[in-house]
Amino acid sequence: MTIQKINLEDIQEEDLLKTRIRDLPVKIEDTWMEECIKELYSELSNKGIDFKPVCYLADEWLAPDREPVVGMPFFLAHPVLMRLEKQMMLDVEGGTKDWCMKLLRHETGHAINYAYKLYTKKKWQELFGHFDKEYKDTYRFRPYSKSFVRHLEDYYAQYHPDEDFAETFAIWLTPEIDWQSDYKGWKALGKLKFVDELMSDLKNKQPLIKKGKKYWQAAKLTSTLGHYYKKKRHTYAEDFNDFHDANLKNIFQVKNKDEKSKPLAYKLIKKHRKQLIKIVSKWTGEKKYIIDGLLKILIVRSKDLNLVIAADESMTLINLTTYISSLMMKYMYTGRLRGKK
Repeated sequence: MTIQKINLEDIQEEDLLKTRIRDLPVKIEDTWMEECIKELYSELSNKGIDFKPVCYLADEWLAPDREPVVGMPFFLAHPVLMRLEKQMMLDVEGGTKDWCMKLLRHETGHAINYAYKLYTKKKWQELFGHFDKEYKDTYRFRPYSKSFVRHLEDYYAQYHPDEDFAETFAIWLTPEIDWQSDYKGWKALGKLKFVDELMSDLKNKQPLIKKGKKYWQAAKLTSTLGHYYKKKRHTYAEDFNDFHDANLKNIFQVKNKDEKSKPLAYKLIKKHRKQLIKIVSKWTGEKKYIIDGLLKILIVRSKDLNLVIAADESMTLINLTTYISSLMMKYMYTGRLRGKK
């Protein structure tokens, strides 16, 4: 049976969401992604590094464990898919050239680590930690720590030794960063100097692992886009039900039977939803779609509880923003919105 080629420019969203990822007519060649990869390779060459990781379309940004390759999300390969990602997730990770380059450098840090098995070196382990340390679902970070470089959001270098190395490598590789000056007096400078020494030692050396397996390759993914986004948007495993009720009642007020004039709380949240997402994301560093998921819950609960605005609207918004921000910070630090049972 011949499968009709999909035209992403004409397809309806309903049909697009029913399309399997493997059937999408996308590739890296002749796209802006290819230009970013060429720039990455140029940066590596300018640093005297012969190793150039193979890049391929995957379900997300990744470098598979111990595989010297780099996966780039398939949705970056076509404007229609980027728009769908924006619609579904409120952000397109790596959707600008600067952002894409930052992520490429980070994933290349992983790839070169695996290609030369740098993580087996004694000094690597002394500076970054044990490579085999378990990856946890969440991590506690120290915002003001000078032991780690700051490259990607959420202080990602503090997540795991492998991420610490990848972030340090990314800072070292970035042409416009004067890391010796920017990190002067930081403990992280020692890590940067070590990376500089390592890369100097790798000049003209062939990698120990030359080829890597392309896990989660887009061309092999049988999931439909609809299922892909349903899974991706599933941000919380917790059962909220009445979790927010007490705090919502403190911010708003339960409507009395005789009251008609006070504005409804859920309409206030809906009205300012985009601004709330923007502000909370800016100051907490949390991803926009996660904040949006929380706001949707608050809207539903406020409506179910029949809440109204009891105080000045501006003060109510301040209280609401503070509440949402505190929840996001708790989630970022602990991975939960509620305390341990």
